[in-house]
Amino acid sequence: MLRHSSTLLILAVALLCGLGLIMLASTGVWVRGMDQPYHFVTRQAMMVVIGLGAALVMAKMPIEWIRKGLPFAYIAACVLLFLCFVPGFSKEIYGSKRWIMLPVIGQFQPSEAAKMVVVIAMASWFTRWQTEVHTFWRGFVVPGLIFAVPLGLIAAETDVGTALSLSVTAGAVMFCVGTRLRYMIPTALAAMSGAAWFIYNNPNRWGRIEAWLDLENPIHQLDRGMQQWRALLALGNGGPWGVGLGNGVEKFGTLTFAHIDFIFPVIGEELGLPATLGVVVCYVAIAVGGVGIALQAKNIFERCISLGLTCVIVVPAMVNIGVTTAVLPNDGLPLPFVSYGGTSLIFSLAAVGLLVGIHRRSQTAVTKAFPLGKEVRLAVRL
Repeated sequence: MLRHSSTLLILAVALLCGLGLIMLASTGVWVRGMDQPYHFVTRQAMMVVIGLGAALVMAKMPIEWIRKGLPFAYIAACVLLFLCFVPGFSKEIYGSKRWIMLPVIGQFQPSEAAKMVVVIAMASWFTRWQTEVHTFWRGFVVPGLIFAVPLGLIAAETDVGTALSLSVTAGAVMFCVGTRLRYMIPTALAAMSGAAWFIYNNPNRWGRIEAWLDLENPIHQLDRGMQQWRALLALGNGGPWGVGLGNGVEKFGTLTFAHIDFIFPVIGEELGLPATLGVVVCYVAIAVGGVGIALQAKNIFERCISLGLTCVIVVPAMVNIGVTTAVLPNDGLPLPFVSYGGTSLIFSLAAVGLLVGIHRRSQTAVTKAFPLGKEVRLAVRL
């Protein structure tokens, strides 16, 4: 089973990307203010092609090149995150400064690149100091600072969802390499207390919490709780088998961001329970495939990268599905591979390519270690 981890991963990602293009063709037509009805699906198809190219490059790239280029990539990621606050580069949308405008490239979300870089940086550090992962400074403080700098910049953009998902990813990597829990647990509790204090004192964030706790209140249904309430109506309207592709009604304007953050309820409304369960199964398959690749990795560097990149993909998916089903408060995380978003799609596919490359190298190592494993020798008895 483990040797087919990359096949399982590729199959799940291909199904999600295909479903995403289909649903964008259904939802993107009804987005207000767009002159071209199929703008989103055509642009997403272009991003899929670019993302596949990035995945191929990452799959073929020697791991030594990644380690050598890591310091430059880390500095570049922090600079790009800082540009989100620089006038002339920053582009504020709905009160969040998550995007920048770059020549030739256009609109770009640096946090998507920063997540990959942080995972690789932490993996490189733990590889260098394998014997000191239990110590306070080299096993906890320094790796904590490695992800704290980009994390702070992302949180300052008011991209709380990405910051929380990156924190979970970093915590999972540190836990699996052996960082002591007596350092991690108090820090996590302090961080959660600080986040709770920030949310409570932020009127917009706290209003979302209040709306989430009382979605049946008509006041919230017309204000901050409207998206989640309309998402529940869409899922209920679809029933077990859906109303048919293209026949959903909530995407006509009542369910805002139906092509981005809230595309999952539209899937449920139009394609029904089999499609929504299929999406969940695909992310479970990605998690299983990623963990399988990590278990087969030939060194701690590739093992940490595999685990971290799997979390980078799966954790936002869990949050998005939780938000759109009103299990979690409203946030702004898209559904990986399905929601519209070029930066997210390209770097998610690049992460998949890197995972496949790690698995390919680990399988090659096993083959070289046992070169005569499948040979049959015949002898003549005299």
